[in-house]
Amino acid sequence: MKRPDPQQNGGEAFVNCDGTVAEAPRLKKIQFADQKLEFNKRPTKIGRRSLSRSISQSSTDSYSSAASYTDSSDDETSPRDKQQKNSKGNADFCIKNIKQADFGRREIEIAEQEMPALMALRKRAQGEKPLAGAKIVGCTHITAQTAVLMETLSALGAQCRWAACNIYSTQNEVAAALAEGGFSVFAWKGESEDDFWWCIDRCVNVEGWQPNMILDDGGDLTHWIYKKYPNMFKKIKGIVEESVTGVHRLYQLSKAGKLCVPAMNVNDSVTKQKFDNLYCCRESILDGLKRTTDVMFGGKQVVVCGYGEVGKGCSAALKAMGSIVYVTEIDPICALQACMDGFRLVKLNEVIRQVDIVITCTGNKNVVVREYMDRMKNGCIVCNMGHSNTEIDVASLRTPELTWERVRSQVDHVIWPDGKRIVLLAEGRLLNLSCSTVPTFVLSITATTQALALIELYNAPEGRYKQDVYLLPKKMDGGAATRSGFSLSRQNGVFVFFVL
Repeated sequence: MKRPDPQQNGGEAFVNCDGTVAEAPRLKKIQFADQKLEFNKRPTKIGRRSLSRSISQSSTDSYSSAASYTDSSDDETSPRDKQQKNSKGNADFCIKNIKQADFGRREIEIAEQEMPALMALRKRAQGEKPLAGAKIVGCTHITAQTAVLMETLSALGAQCRWAACNIYSTQNEVAAALAEGGFSVFAWKGESEDDFWWCIDRCVNVEGWQPNMILDDGGDLTHWIYKKYPNMFKKIKGIVEESVTGVHRLYQLSKAGKLCVPAMNVNDSVTKQKFDNLYCCRESILDGLKRTTDVMFGGKQVVVCGYGEVGKGCSAALKAMGSIVYVTEIDPICALQACMDGFRLVKLNEVIRQVDIVITCTGNKNVVVREYMDRMKNGCIVCNMGHSNTEIDVASLRTPELTWERVRSQVDHVIWPDGKRIVLLAEGRLLNLSCSTVPTFVLSITATTQALALIELYNAPEGRYKQDVYLLPKKMDGGAATRSGFSLSRQNGVFVFFVL
């Protein structure tokens, strides 16, 4: 039998079962419109940079809910150079983009579902208006949870003006929702240092409006007013401070006899220490590290600097994930607790060459200095879980011999001349709120504590509190720990709390 010619009919022939040769139907060649594109052509420098940027942004967006509406904007114009108004024509704010307000409103509504204590306070006390006449200037992280606090304070009768206490933690869509709701907010994600102080000044220095209460996180707002507008303290009734850094600064002022008004130390309240500092950090440390580095925790050697409540939470979480955790601590009680919890107590210089991750959570400065970073292994991850950005000596890394390489949002490789590199997260600022999110329920307790402290200081009769730093009264501290475990009533013109 003659075999079909493979060249005949373009090779389109085949043999049937009975041995006959059949011709296959001719197939038309399909021409794609983009077939002539040169796919093997190397991209230009601009193309490569754009591709790298788009990959970096998309990966970051997929990791962070806070970045979902924040980093996708191509508008690089500084908010300070924009003229924006909300739907009611109000322009007393400075944010990234007012058009993101709808997205922010949805996030706030979701947060309200996980903040039962604060919502209970709003429901119980909004009829009494215990903050009527209060003019509160605040400097905290501007997130959906903070928005619920601000709207609660407003429902209780207060007027609020707000700035961010961290240049990376602001959720732009939430700031937009607050501005649309009539709040004077001055903050956006990625502020410069100059922007940071400008925003605080815009909150404080406004014609026809002077604050009589301060809600601070870190002490920067208090410091700015003390430095630039000291006469304002004549009308300020009190300060509420929630961070260990800010509390230290208040105690320094008090010791020097320079504290002009009563201050409430919320950071050392039981609810803040045991819930926010411990449980919040226990969950958010893993979230922040995963979103930024995709690191596997099992088998990694980690050193946690500080074994306060934040350090306890971080150490417990990493130990549960299979990490080998070392702890450094100078306080003997906390050091003994670390030993009893099964952690090896070390000095930082004993393990700095071998660890894979270094986490600071002391509230002090220069905990990790250049000497230690010079000795770190290649690829070591360095991050901070304390409020202050001075725990890691980042300034010492900005020298000509070191190269900085931005890998993705909030992740930098610092490269030494020999090729060694360390991974620095959020430029040494607070990891969880800069790079991820925190549990809303825990923040509900802290926010409720802050609101109760503001009410207490604002309504306290003259002479109850002197120019000193006070802890939150126990009945309010315990009341904030329950879902609706307090009531508020007026007796002889003074608001009184009862734990149920």
